[in-house]
Amino acid sequence: MRDQLLQHIHDLGDDDLPAYLYDLRELREHAAAIRAALPERVQLLYAAKANSDPWLLDVLQHHVDGFEVASGGELRHVQATCPGTPIAFGGPGKTPAELAGALQAGVERLHIESEQELRLLAGLLGERTVDVLLRVNLPIALGPVALAMGGEPSPFGLDPTHLDSCLALIAAAPRIRLRGIHVHLASGLDATTHVDLAGQVLSWASDWSNEKGVELTEVNLGGGMGVDYGRPDQRFDWTGYGAGLRRLLERYPGLTLRIEPGRSVSVYCGWYVTEVLDIKRSHGHVFAVLRGGTHHLRTPATKQHDQPFVIVPVDTWDRPWERPQAQGEPMTLVGQLCTPKDVLARGVQVGRLRVRDRVAFALAGAYAWNISHHDFLMHPAPHFQHLDQVPVPAGSHP
Repeated sequence: MRDQLLQHIHDLGDDDLPAYLYDLRELREHAAAIRAALPERVQLLYAAKANSDPWLLDVLQHHVDGFEVASGGELRHVQATCPGTPIAFGGPGKTPAELAGALQAGVERLHIESEQELRLLAGLLGERTVDVLLRVNLPIALGPVALAMGGEPSPFGLDPTHLDSCLALIAAAPRIRLRGIHVHLASGLDATTHVDLAGQVLSWASDWSNEKGVELTEVNLGGGMGVDYGRPDQRFDWTGYGAGLRRLLERYPGLTLRIEPGRSVSVYCGWYVTEVLDIKRSHGHVFAVLRGGTHHLRTPATKQHDQPFVIVPVDTWDRPWERPQAQGEPMTLVGQLCTPKDVLARGVQVGRLRVRDRVAFALAGAYAWNISHHDFLMHPAPHFQHLDQVPVPAGSHP
């Protein structure tokens, strides 16, 4: 945690807590480093589902080639926040209204998940033309992964046996232009595994396009770059990943790759800051009860991990009784909800923690507030603050 952020946490008033703090300088620097690591023929899109905070999107639009959205709501939000930035629309179960909205918005790419979507799209086109990628669920063995989206029976993408039907539908609808395929099979991958998987995808795509006589100009590898919540200082090796893609692209002249990271781009810029309300002992175990909880930060409950955190001591104490505290013993950090699942970190060893001390949970810049069950028990929403709000010079978009 850099000094400016630490001082800001100290300066927060009690009424400002809980709060999400977004470090925009960290986001700018990280996004720029990702961009610098990627080869020229790799286009970078940010998956807005990870965190669609307007300030974050405003920073990222100057470092990416566009945004990936997965709903009509995300499409409208990104358009309003970053007008003119290219948008790709993916995700299963697109409604006719969403497809019509995507056409009206002039999205750069539509990622087609099924024959049904193609048929719906063809009926909505009129005189418009649209570029599409076919999302394919390839039968590639993934091994142990954090989250499998393909390589096995899945609601995501097309079974390869259905591709011939899709090609026939596209041939009958000349205003649908096939640009290539989309393959997002897993999340939580390290750089070496990701490059190996990309090699298998490109080999399959090349063989398929040659067999079918399909001109293949793009392959979208999706996202899924791993984030290690147990070792927050260990980040995805973007330099190694970029070098690996550069080697692969040497075999496929004229091919453009696209990637759609979300979590691995924005997660490090976010902190969820709260305070200790109570410290309790129950059957030999220590519980620190925090203001807020998993209705604000659902990530640890969803992924079943301990959210990494930093204790920010508050030395003032104005109560007439002894200040509750725990020191040198494992404790569980919980929220205010009436459920035993409201756990942010379980059985973690800390030096000293006292009532009124502040706790800043790291890696809260992705899949945190936006996936949480905000209205459960009707506690107040957290505050949102953005540090280092620096205007971006005009004309700096790639």
